[in-house]
Amino acid sequence: MNTQLFGWILGALFLLALGVSVAAFAADPGATEPEPAEFDETVSIGLTLEAERGLEDDVFLPKVQAFYSQYEYVVGYYGPETFVEAHSEPGHTDQFGYPLSIYVVDYGVTNLELTEEGYPTATLEFHEAPTWIDAEDAWYVVGSDARTPSGETILSFANRADAEDAAESYGGEVRDWDGVLETEVDRDDAAVVRDAVDDHQIEADALREQAGEHDERPVSTVVGEDADTVQAGIDEAPANTTVLVPEGTYEEPLEIDRPITLAGEGEPTIRGDDNGSVITITEADAAVRDLTIDGVGDLATGAETVPGEEGDDWDDEFETHYTGSDAGVSAHVAEGVSIMNVSIDTPSNGIILRQSPDAVVRNVTVDGNEVSAEGFAGVMAFGSPGVIEDSTILDGQDAVYSYRSEGIVVRGNEISGNVLGIHLMHTDGALLANNEISSLANTGIYIMTGPEGNAVVDNYVSDTDTGIYVGGTDSYTANNVVTDTQTGLWMDATHSIYENNLLAENAVGADERAMLPTNRVVGNDFVDNDRHARAGPGPLRIWTEDGQGNYWQGAISVLDGVPPERAYTPTDTVDQRLHTTDGAATLARAPAADALAGLESSVSGMQQGSIVDRNPACEPTHPDRLEELDLIDYAPPCDDLSHT
Repeated sequence: MNTQLFGWILGALFLLALGVSVAAFAADPGATEPEPAEFDETVSIGLTLEAERGLEDDVFLPKVQAFYSQYEYVVGYYGPETFVEAHSEPGHTDQFGYPLSIYVVDYGVTNLELTEEGYPTATLEFHEAPTWIDAEDAWYVVGSDARTPSGETILSFANRADAEDAAESYGGEVRDWDGVLETEVDRDDAAVVRDAVDDHQIEADALREQAGEHDERPVSTVVGEDADTVQAGIDEAPANTTVLVPEGTYEEPLEIDRPITLAGEGEPTIRGDDNGSVITITEADAAVRDLTIDGVGDLATGAETVPGEEGDDWDDEFETHYTGSDAGVSAHVAEGVSIMNVSIDTPSNGIILRQSPDAVVRNVTVDGNEVSAEGFAGVMAFGSPGVIEDSTILDGQDAVYSYRSEGIVVRGNEISGNVLGIHLMHTDGALLANNEISSLANTGIYIMTGPEGNAVVDNYVSDTDTGIYVGGTDSYTANNVVTDTQTGLWMDATHSIYENNLLAENAVGADERAMLPTNRVVGNDFVDNDRHARAGPGPLRIWTEDGQGNYWQGAISVLDGVPPERAYTPTDTVDQRLHTTDGAATLARAPAADALAGLESSVSGMQQGSIVDRNPACEPTHPDRLEELDLIDYAPPCDDLSHT
């Protein structure tokens, strides 16, 4: 028996016997009603960072703030409809307790108007200091033309007359608070993202097929026969034809400024002068095929100019800094380009796509800088949604870097030796699927800067510090295998679904860091991790829905019945050791320990930073994958007598 564990158990049971109270974060129901907080100081939900940045200064969206009995922070909701959605979720009261006070803003003092998008605007004075009113005393306009970036919204007023005036001007009907709570909320969420994965794949297939038309262009120019140099062949080729490059080495940087296909025959090499990009594309519908590229300049980031128009705000400077740098192939404001069957050796970047939507990068090999902190991206996409697939990206800083490339698809790639694998910034609606990512210095898949609607499915990530980091909201992370990491799944997104993932042989299987417990976490397998899961600050997280939980090695046995009648708490000091410490199972099932668990469940402060699975599964979801990893012996079913 681990003596530290045994000592903790004795101490906890001693406190229980003495009836010692435990400090809690719960507000005192008998205390004076709390005053409204500054909304910027709340833990807010309902609006992404990207959407917030895109709002005009005079836009003031509907807001709700709620004080809960079991949550130490004030929760801010963008729109009463967001509160209603959260309020109706299973387990909401278990996690937050009951609301002590709920406030909404009063649009009756704002000179309310709607923008063309339907966003409410307010006077400057109101924008700086909104008037907060008790939600139960307010009147609401439901079904009007008012919108937020997330969809329909509900407007709130202190006086019924003001609400009726707004309904007359902008449509909708007037309801009281009880009527608002009964409103059916239809919003895009992680379930919509899940249901759209197949369609997203089909759309990517169609884009790939469209790019295949570049292979059907007739040959108009053969370098060495019809033109002395490759650049001369490009300059002379008619639109929608192919410039054929025979086998050999061609030492010349190139610019493609017309819709042609540059295709190699045999094994030709295009070699730059080690200063700048080797092939620069500045025209839509251009294509590069069957070439080896080297002689790339070493400017990984820090460029001061880019081809084509430049803006003058911070975002444009940021874009120029990265996309004006050197690459094997660099495309600027070139919609529908395709780059296939190309091999690039680079000390900086492999492929840069700037403001080039519908791009297709396929079957490309990028050998980056072996000193991975130098160089930058294998494929960089700025404002360039498209498809990056079936490619091999080795070494360098980021394998794939996406910035504001909504809907990008990154699938079927092999990534190894980088610092970061697939790195999304300000990118919504991406699909990251079937990638094999290994041996990275930092993170396999890193989704940051508050995006929404991303899908991460069927990836295999191993031998990294962090396997998959998911930030933002309304994301779908499913059917991934993450093994041999410090943290397998870092869960920083809210209102997201994490299901059917296998987290095995990690120091920590999953780390829940979202401040609000709004995620659905079911059907996952936790096997042979040092710790299966842990959680940061916040209320109790319930990882069970509709009777479905997760498989946790060591969590349950035949002693718990079939089906088991025991909940599992991976953040509990005893439960977290059930699969690693002899004797822990006996202690966990002792009557005194059950009494302690009952105390913890009844005292809100003891639930802070906790996870509970009320229906742990008897068998793993993915026994076939465990077989492949030679871990099936670590995942016995709960009716296996040999593991009691």
